[in-house]
Amino acid sequence: MDTFKTYETAWCPGCGNFNILRCLKKALEELGKDPYEVLMVGGIGQAAKTPQYISANRFCGLHGRSLPAAVAAKIANEKLTVIVDTGDGDSYGEGGNHFIHNIRRNVDITHFVHDNQIYGLTKGQASPTTGEGHITDVQVDGNSNIPFNPILMAISAGAGFVARSFSGDSEHLISVMKEAISYKGYAFVDILQPCISFNKINTHAFYKSRVYRIEDDYNPSDKMAAFGKAMEFGDKIPVGIIYREAKQDFHEKNQILKTGVPLVDRQSDLSKVHELIREFV
Repeated sequence: MDTFKTYETAWCPGCGNFNILRCLKKALEELGKDPYEVLMVGGIGQAAKTPQYISANRFCGLHGRSLPAAVAAKIANEKLTVIVDTGDGDSYGEGGNHFIHNIRRNVDITHFVHDNQIYGLTKGQASPTTGEGHITDVQVDGNSNIPFNPILMAISAGAGFVARSFSGDSEHLISVMKEAISYKGYAFVDILQPCISFNKINTHAFYKSRVYRIEDDYNPSDKMAAFGKAMEFGDKIPVGIIYREAKQDFHEKNQILKTGVPLVDRQSDLSKVHELIREFV
């Protein structure tokens, strides 16, 4: 039985976001999740509209500020399955600082980044992952910045689960999504996704001819090997679980939270709150 419904979107026909949404729905259903158990969080952007198009709890925040809201919700109610769906600009540009430091906190959330290597909502200027030399209507002489490597950054910052997938490979994407959602701790997946309106370089055909699934004998617990895979982005682009390590998450290391009783279920003593407020009057 389908437990999640999806709704009409504002995406361009042919956008890679459509299949990411379909795969997310399928992954949640195959994991046996119910809509009331799931919180979808987004920031600003085309990818960040994803929470609006699926029948789960949702929070749509400011540009680059999806992670603080997601982390706060999980800390308050650890029973929730918290998933961030947003784009490369929102996650790596405006939200870059949150990206780095919430990796370090290791709160048990899942972060799916729809990486189309362009700003799709604001009409096609270069994003942090846009290739060097890529000409846009804003970067008329070509993008002069070195592309941001989110996989390399995530591993370096201490993420315990780092993966990449491609919106054009449904079977692979669903599998990776399920692994990420099931991981205990901060799980990060960079999803290559064509923007058919504003990125005429990184097209479906571009990714299809370069993407390859990581070999079966690859060991994702080997951090040095993971660094090598992270730096492989050109004629060949590896997809799969690039790094995985079991780590204590934020709740397990926090003296207040590790009791297993969610904050949302605890009784509050408002008299103490009022007492603190009076100290500032």
